[in-house]
Amino acid sequence: MPLLYVLIGVAILIFLITKLKLNTFLSLVIVSFLVALMLGESIAKIPASIEAGIGGQLGHLAVIFGFGSMLGKLVSDSGAGYRIAHTLIQKFGRKYIQWAVVLASFIVGIALFFEVGLVVVLPIIFVIARELGMPLMYLGVPMAAALNTTHAFLPPHPAPTAIADIFNAPIGHVLLIGIIAAIPTVIISGPVYNWVLRKVYPRVYKTDIDISVLGEYKEFELDETPKFGLSVLTAMLPVILIAAATISTFVLPKHNLFNEFLQMVGAPDIAMVLSLLFAIWFLGVKRGQTMSDVGDSLTEAIKQIAPMLLIIGGGGAFRQVLIDGGVAKTIGDMFAHTNMSPLFAAWLITAILRISLGSSTVSGLTAAGLVAPLIQQTGANPVLMVLAVGAGSVFCDHVNDAGFWMIKEYFGLSLKETLLSWTTLTCVLAIAGLFVVLGLDMIM
Repeated sequence: MPLLYVLIGVAILIFLITKLKLNTFLSLVIVSFLVALMLGESIAKIPASIEAGIGGQLGHLAVIFGFGSMLGKLVSDSGAGYRIAHTLIQKFGRKYIQWAVVLASFIVGIALFFEVGLVVVLPIIFVIARELGMPLMYLGVPMAAALNTTHAFLPPHPAPTAIADIFNAPIGHVLLIGIIAAIPTVIISGPVYNWVLRKVYPRVYKTDIDISVLGEYKEFELDETPKFGLSVLTAMLPVILIAAATISTFVLPKHNLFNEFLQMVGAPDIAMVLSLLFAIWFLGVKRGQTMSDVGDSLTEAIKQIAPMLLIIGGGGAFRQVLIDGGVAKTIGDMFAHTNMSPLFAAWLITAILRISLGSSTVSGLTAAGLVAPLIQQTGANPVLMVLAVGAGSVFCDHVNDAGFWMIKEYFGLSLKETLLSWTTLTCVLAIAGLFVVLGLDMIM
């Protein structure tokens, strides 16, 4: 019966979000309350359970998300993202243009959310495609694949960071293994898929695309943007600090003074603070901006991340209700007595939720609450579980997700063409990600 109540709860959640268009955070809280009632939890205790879930889920993650969003905003507003993409595309030349787009999008994607990265990089590749006489889709596929993969796999993006916290997986390990998993995933879902799609469905490779649908976007003169090295360093600084701290734990003595220093600056919260201060100075103040201008950018970033924080908190409330009601343990016991890989189970549950809910973040957080007990009961690697959920969270992006419609409009596609190209791409990405994670599980 507990599993039936969960299915009813998920069905109600899907109905509230997709049919009634109710706010996602409110929908999660309502469903959490209803499922708690169905599971027989005391009415007096339900509010405390929901509050504990929201607070426990956010905790220090709010610092990472908030500062990460601010950093991304400064990278975008200063033109650093533009400089990275333009320079790499220019250096690689026509022959290797796809790989330039992949690398540029990957670097930009670490600092920016998928939708923001799309708006930053797309105008650049539009100009490049027009200059080289190439279809926009030819460069758009590897760009979107790279941006989507970083969004699904790598901290400090919201979903992988929050899921790592749920699974008690070290963020540094998730970041390093995530980059290793992301590389073949991007290659398969980017250049390789691009080659196949162009052979079997060439009609989507149009050269007469009008990107006026982007609305007003900031255009930069290259000489007014930060230098390439500074731009890359700023975007990658959180990754560098967290990775350095993680690697030092394996190569330096535990009580070594330098190791302790790296552990301090590489702690995710501190790494984000230091990276943000670095960006404020080098991308803002040193380039002639007033602190008032910088402050406006940071305030705007907080406005952008606020809805995401609420959604993550709502996911935490739902997870806590499932734990308090014994559902998570029931699901863990059920899968523990089957031959199904916990990594595949985590991916499958997330993929089903993704198809139903549309949001990769909501589906990932909901699935994480359901499959968390599998880690203890099966001994699954928590880092790989994070990546398995991340891969499942981007499966089959279709009409119930805003990203689907962005791709449709930006690339001038019909509904059918978007389903056959973009939705297929996200399926390839998710499945490729799963197989890469299963392959890593065999060697780790």
